[in-house]
Amino acid sequence: MSDELFVGIDVGSASVRAGIFDRQGQRLAFATRAIQQFKPLPLFVEQSSADIWAQTCAALHEALATPGVDATKVVALGVDATCSLVAVDADGQPVSLAQDGAPDHDIIMWMDHRAAQQTKAINATKDEALKYVGGEVSIEMELPKVLWFKQNFPERYASTWRFFDLADYLVWRACGNDAASVCTLTCKWNYLAHEDRFSESLLKAVGLDDLPGKLPTRVLPLGSAAGKLGLLAARELGLPAGTVVATGIIDAHAGGLALVGTAPQGSLAIIGGTSNCHMVVSQAPVLVPGVWGPYWGAMLPGYWLNEGGQSAAGALLDWTLRQSDAWPLLESTAQAQQTNVYAVLNGWLADLEAREPWPTRHLHVLGDHHGNRSPRANPDARGLVVGLTLESGRDALARLYLATLQALAYGTRHIIESMNNAGHQITRILMCGGGTKNPYWLREHADATGCEIHLVSEEDAVTLGAALLGAAASGVFTSLPAAAAAMVQAGGSLAARPQTKAFHDAKYAVYLQLYQNMLTSRAAMRDWS
Repeated sequence: MSDELFVGIDVGSASVRAGIFDRQGQRLAFATRAIQQFKPLPLFVEQSSADIWAQTCAALHEALATPGVDATKVVALGVDATCSLVAVDADGQPVSLAQDGAPDHDIIMWMDHRAAQQTKAINATKDEALKYVGGEVSIEMELPKVLWFKQNFPERYASTWRFFDLADYLVWRACGNDAASVCTLTCKWNYLAHEDRFSESLLKAVGLDDLPGKLPTRVLPLGSAAGKLGLLAARELGLPAGTVVATGIIDAHAGGLALVGTAPQGSLAIIGGTSNCHMVVSQAPVLVPGVWGPYWGAMLPGYWLNEGGQSAAGALLDWTLRQSDAWPLLESTAQAQQTNVYAVLNGWLADLEAREPWPTRHLHVLGDHHGNRSPRANPDARGLVVGLTLESGRDALARLYLATLQALAYGTRHIIESMNNAGHQITRILMCGGGTKNPYWLREHADATGCEIHLVSEEDAVTLGAALLGAAASGVFTSLPAAAAAMVQAGGSLAARPQTKAFHDAKYAVYLQLYQNMLTSRAAMRDWS
């Protein structure tokens, strides 16, 4: 056959996307559905596996209904998802992970920060395994969440047959095979893939020595087949029974695979969305303080992975806009012009820059509103805005918007410097995600880092990355790099503007100092809890 089709399913924080691609990586169909989030308490964020599965099926049915798409030609399905925790009982039914026991709240999202004490307890062990997560486990990872659940709800914990990462859950739901991905277990469960084991000493020290018995029995490499679609799942998804189901992957890592699969050396993949993920691979392990990894084979087989990130990126921008007195004007203008708020805001910013060459020279933002994932690895970090005046209206919002974009770009620069200081040699950035549609997002990242920004032609590279897994698992391509070489096409690029370097160097120094200012203010108030 030469007309095989591959399905990619991408489950993000707020929506699920289904894409259908041919052997050249051309997207033939695409559909998206919103998924629910529940926020019952501060720092608690939950989801429903039933809702996510239902919306996955609905999105795929819509994509398959696209004229010219023949479902019988789909040979494989690849799935990526956020690194969120799912619990299932022995009958395959959901186990509530909610404080109030809500039966359909069986997912604790990656962004949930309830397990602060458990995170500190795990890190207090100083176990040797922690050096493979940058020195400290993150509050966003799975062991703290599982430990919180066991300590607070031991009966429900005991009734849990399997804890899954969300991508592994969806693969299990599709094909029924009790398997996990090397990507999910290594990156989020402290699995030591290079030694094919968990750290018994770490699990025992925090009372989770029974956890391996509640995890899938097999660990599969990326690009392998986890199984084939069962009859029920095939009917629900609208695909032929027996379709190959690829081993799952975390959503950011699917994007990273598409971006650097064919040219990994010296390339930093940035996958933008609600949060930002910064992925770089190397042939030898590199230990980077405050940056996750090195993880063996967790994104590209045969390579070690380091993963940096920012806990709030798109979420930070959206929050910032909505706080402004100009938000109603921005929203109404976008509606009147039948465009999105960022298109309008970029017009406001262009007008401001025509009048002021450096609109943010006295306005500085530290974007740690939801903690600092890396390289500070501090979930208790907080954001700052320095240089506020009584200015209001569209100019004030455009100015703060630009300063926030720059804060995100400086965070990326800090991650790159930390990686390079540890031994990486990053020379270029490849980006995907919604931010790549925003010319100011791209411009500020290029100027702040001094790196040329490269894009791929497929605007939804994460969904394409999921399809690559299916393409390799089906045997149509011999490997993930071979699939990427055939299916990922280069897009445009943007170089840094040399005339902005001195300005950004000065603002970056302020950015670094803001973190120290934040620590000083928090220390001054530590006795008032």
